Amino acid sequence: MERIAFHLRIEDGKRGAYRDEHAAVPDALESAYLESDAGVETYSVFEKDGHVFGYMEVENTEAIRDIMAESDAQADWDAVMEPILADDDESWLDEVYRMI
Repeated sequence: MERIAFHLRIEDGKRGAYRDEHAAVPDALESAYLESDAGVETYSVFEKDGHVFGYMEVENTEAIRDIMAESDAQADWDAVMEPILADDDESWLDEVYRMI
């Protein structure tokens, strides 16, 4: 199992919209991830003061990145998120410490 994480930033004043949209993530997006060859074990999104941290445990990181880059469901979600998220590049994080 591989662990991957990313950081995003919410535009000022859009935090409520971000949380509202995540109250009903489209089934098509969840299905795209879960039915892919990535072997998604867990996917969590955390938010604090406009900073978003996503964490995944997957069998195949390339497969999940392909889904994120190429699926229609992800493209639809990206269109919803575009006015909410800052224009910063999505930032994949490097793991620097693991206890277990």
